[in-house]
Amino acid sequence: MKKAILAWCFQYATAIGVMFLLAAIWHALVVLRGIEPIILPTPLRVLEAAIRERETLFKGFLATGMAASLGLTLSIALGSLIAIVFSQSKTLRSAFYPYVLFLQTVPIVAIAPLLITWCGYGAHTVVLVAAIISIFPIVSNVTAGLISVDENLKDLFELHQATRWQTLIKLRIPNAIGSLILGMRVSTGLAVIGAVVGEFFLGTGVAGYSGLGTVMIIWQNRSRTDALIAVVFVSTLLGLAMLGAVNLGTRLLLRRWTVGQNFENE
Repeated sequence: MKKAILAWCFQYATAIGVMFLLAAIWHALVVLRGIEPIILPTPLRVLEAAIRERETLFKGFLATGMAASLGLTLSIALGSLIAIVFSQSKTLRSAFYPYVLFLQTVPIVAIAPLLITWCGYGAHTVVLVAAIISIFPIVSNVTAGLISVDENLKDLFELHQATRWQTLIKLRIPNAIGSLILGMRVSTGLAVIGAVVGEFFLGTGVAGYSGLGTVMIIWQNRSRTDALIAVVFVSTLLGLAMLGAVNLGTRLLLRRWTVGQNFENE
């Protein structure tokens, strides 16, 4: 236990040390090269801007976090449902999987304006963009988990004349839990990216809504580079916070199916 705590402290102390080293290099580069603050401010100026605009950043953190969380939840529910359908028929999987792949390959910046045109200006469009960009890892991973069951167990279920539903509930879905967790981890970061991109296109068009993407647009127009970089760091913190929440939630709720798969040690 003590060894594990020391390893954990060393891991995070190393990461924090690298962060301070990069900040020192950044500061030295700006000072020695005489770079104008409007192009690249020093880390201290960014920190001052973050403290000065803490209320705006906190509100943006909450708004974007809510949109990304709802988009991720939607993608998990819809993606898992699609994966279950795919696992039941090879023909359906062959026919529709390329269209799911389309969601992964098409640039989200190309379809976001269309979504705003079709769905209107509102937070619901941001949620939809976040769901679309984060659904593919769920579908891909869960489908793989559902169809890659042990052949011996599959034969055993057939020997006992298990129905298709019983095989799905008692064999395929438990086998896919680990794949679902991996897909959720990838989709978490994508959901944050999708929410911010959706807010870029909404701009300031929604009264009372000011997510991190909206704040970025406003401060970019005002040439506030220090505050703009602060938003980038807050967006990164949001992604890390959501990833931590997903890891905690899966450990608490899905531990029964992940024992022995090394998820606890990651």
